[in-house]
Amino acid sequence: MADASPVPPTAAADPDGPDAVRMTWNSWPRSKLEASKCVVPIAATISPIRPSPDVLPLPYPPLRCKPPCLAALSPFSRVDLAAKIWICPFCHFRNHFPPHYSAISETNVPGELYPQYTTVEYSVADSVPSPPPVFLFVIDTCVIEEELELVRSAMRRAVGLLPGGALVGLITFGTQVHLHELGFGDMSKIYVFRGTKEMTKEQILDQLGLSGRGGYPKPGMTAANGVQQHPGGAVSRFLLPASECEYTLNALLDELQRDQWPVEAGSRALRCTGVALSVAAGLLGACMPGTGARIITLVGGPCTEGPGMIVSKDLSEPVRSHKDLDKDAAPYFLKAVKFYDNLAKQLVSQGHVLDLFASALDQVGVAEMKVAVERTGGLVVLAESFGHSVFKDSFKRIFEDGEQSLGLSFNGTLEINCSKDIKVQGIIGPCTSLEKKGALCADTVIGQGNTTSWKMCGLDRSTSLTVFFDVSPSDKSQQGIPNPQLYIQFSTTYQNSEGQMKQRVTTVTRKWVDSSANTEELVEGFDQESAAVVLARFISLKMESEEEFDATRWLDRSLIRLCSRFGDYRKDDPSSFIINPNFSIFPQFMFNLRRSQFVQVFNNSPDETAYFRMLLNRESVTNSVVMIQPSLLSYSFSAPPSPALLDVASIAADRILLLDTYFSVVIFHGTTVAQWRNMGYQNQPEHQTFAQLLQAPHDDAQVIINDRFPVPRLVVCDQHGSQARFLLAKLNPSSTYNSAHEVAPGADIIFTDDVSLQVFCEHLSRLAVQS
Repeated sequence: MADASPVPPTAAADPDGPDAVRMTWNSWPRSKLEASKCVVPIAATISPIRPSPDVLPLPYPPLRCKPPCLAALSPFSRVDLAAKIWICPFCHFRNHFPPHYSAISETNVPGELYPQYTTVEYSVADSVPSPPPVFLFVIDTCVIEEELELVRSAMRRAVGLLPGGALVGLITFGTQVHLHELGFGDMSKIYVFRGTKEMTKEQILDQLGLSGRGGYPKPGMTAANGVQQHPGGAVSRFLLPASECEYTLNALLDELQRDQWPVEAGSRALRCTGVALSVAAGLLGACMPGTGARIITLVGGPCTEGPGMIVSKDLSEPVRSHKDLDKDAAPYFLKAVKFYDNLAKQLVSQGHVLDLFASALDQVGVAEMKVAVERTGGLVVLAESFGHSVFKDSFKRIFEDGEQSLGLSFNGTLEINCSKDIKVQGIIGPCTSLEKKGALCADTVIGQGNTTSWKMCGLDRSTSLTVFFDVSPSDKSQQGIPNPQLYIQFSTTYQNSEGQMKQRVTTVTRKWVDSSANTEELVEGFDQESAAVVLARFISLKMESEEEFDATRWLDRSLIRLCSRFGDYRKDDPSSFIINPNFSIFPQFMFNLRRSQFVQVFNNSPDETAYFRMLLNRESVTNSVVMIQPSLLSYSFSAPPSPALLDVASIAADRILLLDTYFSVVIFHGTTVAQWRNMGYQNQPEHQTFAQLLQAPHDDAQVIINDRFPVPRLVVCDQHGSQARFLLAKLNPSSTYNSAHEVAPGADIIFTDDVSLQVFCEHLSRLAVQS
């Protein structure tokens, strides 16, 4: 089992293919028993609205099969042009083409039947124009003056970037919640809510004068800009187009002060994050139900009062740790999670998104808020300060358009249809089950399950979901002549960033194989990267939902079973063990996953762990692989920049290394390079090549940073420096303090008792061949 380069394959320009669908197995076993022997679950990772030149835009709605099937016409439908009939590959029903398809012929075929267009995007005609997007900012004022000034400048920049028609609202909170009435420009008018009390949506609306007596939206009441209006003009009181309220907003930001409530010595500030988010959700629910709206929350510390509280105001009580959660010693945790779970349900029913920007040195409660952010498809960014580039550059990216745009979209619904021998277990990722039960739902549930339809209040061009499938052939399908192909259709309806309703339909096919007779076809269809990512998401979910779950042991046993099943060896002879090239990097992925921040949580806070897992669950396979197994590039005088092994042996005194762990990018200078740089050689005309060598990794790091959200942290360090730990923690410890006598001069060692990849693979070979 040789070391393989940890850099994802670049041979294919787009590893996710034109459909943005990747499966763990591209050939499927026919029976439940054979599927269980595969060890790695059968799953597909899909990016529902990823931009691609291979997606065909069509200016009409899809043609669908009869209910309950409702599958859309696709290249896999059998078509009889003479009889004007198409046969659905999912339910085999014969559908007649409608009159507007009457001109169909051999030479005139509609776009959705072209074999290369397995993904098409239909325009969904909407009689009512979509209202503009809404950005409701919720700002924490219990922060020090320097941090508040940084928030002001980030907000001013954001307001300047907002599209003129977008509606904007402002809530600030500390010990109390202040809702600012922007439609009252001459003087500032504020509604104040107590921070200690949990309030129902009705109580909030009553206080704002939006309750049933004069507030709820009545059908047909629409303002000139297409926004649903109230008798009390609620929308224009609290939410105004950016172009109309830019001056008022900037004036409010200039006057914005720190929370005035005195903080006693030895106490934390009183901060009511939960009530602030309740008010935000209530306001949007009354003014803008069912439209694209985002609650953008900027938090600088933990919630210490009211619903959602994570720690008391007494500073002697530390914020909960992983150990506290394991021992049930976190008194506020479950109550806060329940509060955010209910908030998530409210936001999903309204179709609104919660985005979270947390900037603090300690924890703020990301672990508790995770459920509300993830279920609504919100964005999350964790930084140490509002002045850090991770916050500043990520925050700016939300509002940018053009190349840098995130393609933020709203009100997505994903529906899945599949061949009748397949059932859907559920989805891990930023969505919520719509509980649309049916014949395609499996008995076992993984993540958001018991449904074939999911809501994504917010989604963007990089949003990715993992769908888990169950193979359950019926007796009937075993008797007849089985179809060698299986079909799955993903249909996503959403409102794009321009406000148009679109429906993207992706139909994929894979092959059934009889794996009991031959495993070759199964092995050829194994996708190592996809499998590593699916297992990482699966065990992260298990670690959160199952008490006493031992992730390392579970991974080891799974890997041994996989190698026993698909390896080539003589019983009890480890030296005879050979594994197919399609599995060759997989043990290395598992080795790095066992050591990653997804499994080893003791070094991170619950907030950090929640943050890492939320990003793992929503990123593409290619990006998620980098989180599990970082990529390493080496720069030297003797060779062009090239991929290096993720191993301590890659460190050399005369090299620069560039490590990409997804969350951070590390530029690491060997001792000689650092000494020359400190002497200023790069500034001398005769040492231009050295200047270029120093600059190259910075240029490459910038390319990575520009392309990513959240923006990764850039760490520039030297060998034996304090920040070198960012690199060393990710490397295979092939030389440690135990083997220091064998180390080449200028190389490095790692102080750890962890086993190296080589030892790990030796153990694996020995255990896999045991009879």
